[in-house]
Amino acid sequence: MSIEIKAPSFPESVADGTIATWHKQPGDVCARDELIVDIETDKVVMEVVAPADGSLSEILVAEGGTVLSNEVIARFTAGDAAAPEGSISTAAGTQADDTNLSDVSGPAVRKLLHENNLDASLVTGTGKGGRLLKEDVLDYLKNPVAVAPEVAQIPLVAPTPAVKETVAASTGPEHRTSRRVPMTRLRSTIAKRLVSAQNEAAMLTTYNEVDMSPIMALRNQYKAQFEKTHNGTRLGFMSFFVKASAEALKRYPGVNASLDGNEMVYHGYQDISVAVSTERGLVVPVLRDVDAMSLADIEKGIMGLATQAKNGKLTMEEMQGGTFTITNGGIFGSLLSTPILNPPQTAILGMHKIQDRPVAENGQVVIRPMMYLALSYDHRMVDGKEAVQFLVTIKELLQDPARILLEI
Repeated sequence: MSIEIKAPSFPESVADGTIATWHKQPGDVCARDELIVDIETDKVVMEVVAPADGSLSEILVAEGGTVLSNEVIARFTAGDAAAPEGSISTAAGTQADDTNLSDVSGPAVRKLLHENNLDASLVTGTGKGGRLLKEDVLDYLKNPVAVAPEVAQIPLVAPTPAVKETVAASTGPEHRTSRRVPMTRLRSTIAKRLVSAQNEAAMLTTYNEVDMSPIMALRNQYKAQFEKTHNGTRLGFMSFFVKASAEALKRYPGVNASLDGNEMVYHGYQDISVAVSTERGLVVPVLRDVDAMSLADIEKGIMGLATQAKNGKLTMEEMQGGTFTITNGGIFGSLLSTPILNPPQTAILGMHKIQDRPVAENGQVVIRPMMYLALSYDHRMVDGKEAVQFLVTIKELLQDPARILLEI
């Protein structure tokens, strides 16, 4: 029985999507609910799975193609029937190359091999019949086997037409290559939003620093008991910053507001977006009603959203509606930066690397673990005085964590 495979129903805010990766090719056998294709939208990657046991018979939209909501993108044969002999889809051209990699790998694997100029024969496949899986290539890249330089440098996998990569190589004594890869929809959307924020908002940044000694001491004292009590949930620094931000947002509602045309919208709740870096780009899933959450709830929520983001499992609902954003460049070693607003929000808090520095304390020079904080805000909505007081409030709450619990 032939079944039409359709794109998901997109929300009203999403006009269309792009075929990111076909995980199955015509003739490939699929189990029910097995992943067939990833469709990338401006905000999230949506997965389409097999409707039943059977095989993919025809692909109608190649990788890189644009699809509308509920558009037919492929045909599926339920049961044990294989794809018609000699059938060719619009994406079939991606299967053929000089190395016959289509016999042992899928498009995601071929793309990964090409991006790393890797010979498929060097990687041991663990899939059915020796088929290469994406995990096999990633494991090899983490622990590569030594090979002759001239072998490792020869790109053996042709790029798919949808990706349209351009590889240029010099013929001089030094073999130098460059690749030209189209920007993904997600990264393109991020770029447009960031440029728009800088062009439209009266963005200003104020800085301060916080002594992390009290929080570090509290964390070291209770982290083992915390993890045991909360079923393996680890106590990190982010939950303190989220909780301190929620308290400060209640005191300075203008920082928790957003701009809608000529109207200022003041929110009576604190939904904090937490920036997460993924292979596809930066995403900002939202923690809802942070004010009512405990430190353990916040840690669990952040870990869950981060895992979903890195696996491409975030939903539209989890990406929308934040009232304030926190980004932590410190995990990558950033000492100081100027975060860019996340429209239509009014402000964003930037965390940075904790570094021992000499500071003056009671007339004495002492060494303390210090962190620079940066608050970027829209001056159309928030005055400088309010922004500075907001950041100072966060500093005071962090330097005396008991005040977070006592709400003073």
